[in-house]
Amino acid sequence: MTQLNIKREALRKPNQKKRKSCPFSDPNSPAIDYKDLKVLTRYVSERGKIIPSRISAVSAKKQRELSKAIKRARFLALMPYVVG
Repeated sequence: MTQLNIKREALRKPNQKKRKSCPFSDPNSPAIDYKDLKVLTRYVSERGKIIPSRISAVSAKKQRELSKAIKRARFLALMPYVVG
């Protein structure tokens, strides 16, 4: 008797999207640093709010580091608290 090889993608419902991976978990990804404003501004909305991890696909551990870095940059006046 032969066994069927069913992949995980085949078990997914047709309208479910593939889960995004964390952009900071890759070995050659940029480090989270409060001085690197180019990286930090990608995770802040136009109004100045920190984008949640369910939208940005950042892992929970890296999201905590990211929010801490954004808050530190705001405190040191490298980034604005509110835009507009």
